[in-house]
Amino acid sequence: MRLFSYIILSLFYNLSVSQTINYSSESIPKELLVNANAVVRINDMHIEIVALRQMKITHTRVVTVINESGSKHAQAYIGYNKSLKVKNAQAIIYDSYGKVLDKKKQKDFIDVSAVDGGTLYSDSRVLFLGYTPIQYPYTISFTYEVITDNTGTIPSWVFLDGFMVSTENSSYKLDFSSPELKPNIKERNFEGYAIEREEVNGGILYRANNIAAIKEESLSPSFNKLVPRLMISPFNFYYEGYEGTIKEWNDVGLWMYSNLLKGRDELELGTVAKIKELVNDEMNDLEKAKLVYKYVQQNTRYISVQVGIGGLQPISAIEVDKLKYGDCKGLSNYTKALLKAVGVKAYYTHVEAGRDKIDFENNFPSIGQGNHVILAIPYNEKYYWIDCTSQVHPFGFLGDFTDGRRVLLIKPDGGEIVTTESYINDDNHQKTYASVRLKESGSIVGDIKVLTKGTQYDNHFYLEDMADLELEKYYKNYWKNINNLEIESYQFENNKDSVVFGEHIKVNATKYATVTDGKLLLSGNLFNNSQYVPNRYRSRKLPFEVQRGYLDEDEYIIDLPEGYAVEAFPQETSIKNMFGEYEVSYALNGNQIIFKRRLLIKKGDYVNTDYNDYRNFRREISKNDNSKIVLTKI
Repeated sequence: MRLFSYIILSLFYNLSVSQTINYSSESIPKELLVNANAVVRINDMHIEIVALRQMKITHTRVVTVINESGSKHAQAYIGYNKSLKVKNAQAIIYDSYGKVLDKKKQKDFIDVSAVDGGTLYSDSRVLFLGYTPIQYPYTISFTYEVITDNTGTIPSWVFLDGFMVSTENSSYKLDFSSPELKPNIKERNFEGYAIEREEVNGGILYRANNIAAIKEESLSPSFNKLVPRLMISPFNFYYEGYEGTIKEWNDVGLWMYSNLLKGRDELELGTVAKIKELVNDEMNDLEKAKLVYKYVQQNTRYISVQVGIGGLQPISAIEVDKLKYGDCKGLSNYTKALLKAVGVKAYYTHVEAGRDKIDFENNFPSIGQGNHVILAIPYNEKYYWIDCTSQVHPFGFLGDFTDGRRVLLIKPDGGEIVTTESYINDDNHQKTYASVRLKESGSIVGDIKVLTKGTQYDNHFYLEDMADLELEKYYKNYWKNINNLEIESYQFENNKDSVVFGEHIKVNATKYATVTDGKLLLSGNLFNNSQYVPNRYRSRKLPFEVQRGYLDEDEYIIDLPEGYAVEAFPQETSIKNMFGEYEVSYALNGNQIIFKRRLLIKKGDYVNTDYNDYRNFRREISKNDNSKIVLTKI
């Protein structure tokens, strides 16, 4: 009777929603329009785990797009492959009054490969609605069914799509045919939200109504840390021909290694001979690994296929070797195979890559976490990390795409959660030296050297591959505090062994200093002048974070024009607080000004009430960086 009542309740809920929703934009509750670029009117997913080898997904999504910025939230698309069949995909487009503009059936959707330029992934495809709006607001209703025999990855759920999007009605219903198929469910960030949960034998239902949009604020944490969401992972499952049972992360690694990776790192004898010849008589495993990594960079190309879209199993190393391209899975597995051929151990590693640091959940084992694959090479009780999709990064350097987050290391005897190398605070170092000759006219001639490492290296090393016009545009924007800037010459040195990038630039600029009444006024901080001040909010809502931090050190020698002396220096400043440190000093050595500056911004997570103090700190830095030296004619 309880199960019967639950089914009737669910049917009544879905029926009542479909009958009462008016797709006119005027019917949207006013509070849901505040800060919203789009409003999700209905977002209902029903998942039926029919058997260990059968799952059905039904999804209905109705979105009113308020303006152009909200169009990305229409999300009228669905990926599929040989193991995941899409049925009954259809869409209806409404105008702002709720009047039907167009109807699309599955045959009307655009069907394209999910991957450009690679036949290895020809079965990974996407159906999407090709609709170009002629007016705003408009509404898209999108529905589809999916049938799959894979039950290893069950769709998770979010009750808000992203910043600046509100939700009117959302429900997630999960049915399982036996207790053995009931998955593990983790609720995240539910605090403060009225999310209803009902559970009976054989089913669970979540639903929420009228969730207002979250406005993005400067330095907001990633949306993943804020949004109420469900994580779903099966205990018992079937995936691409293999059954599995997972209770802890060790089980995940063991299952992946035994079923998805084992045997796929074999190579043809000719390739093994070639790679052994490449390393020649090198005995050190780390040096061997560097040679292999360089070989992969020079002899393969990367095709973007996210983990999930292209499945979890990598293409065999033999296929990648033959075609010379692959996705992150294929290239990582191929590199692992080459390393194995020369006696170097490496571990295939799943990671959630991206600008925001997103960790694997320590106590929530799942084969579905992660969107990217890298390699870990153990050497002298340390892991050296390499991203085999990069043709430009130095060996052992990850950059900010995969640094400092918990990942799944896959070993022959099981899985292990570890943290990738972090680049924080003074690891991300920039040192700027400059020799500047100031002329009586206010013009300057400068010789600048910039050395960067850590994530600052990541932000600079690509300059060596830029065309002349692009470089000129870059430096004029980078030093936008200098009017009339001209780039005379530049040279770069990319030291991949020490992971330091060097820039040597010669510049000139007219009228840098202001000439007035026989005086020259100029800022001493010519080449690292911070003008950044975070946005002001009357009432900051969200916490804020500095994900990595950095250290800038600057030292400039400024030659004064003949016949001029220093009348006044800005006040020397030293600030130390929980956000960082800032010091600036001026000195006179004969006819030269010695300018020194040090700025440390610390990594940290802060509550919203700290924001004004951080903003004041950055404003003080900006004010001091722009303070003027006064020179007077003798």
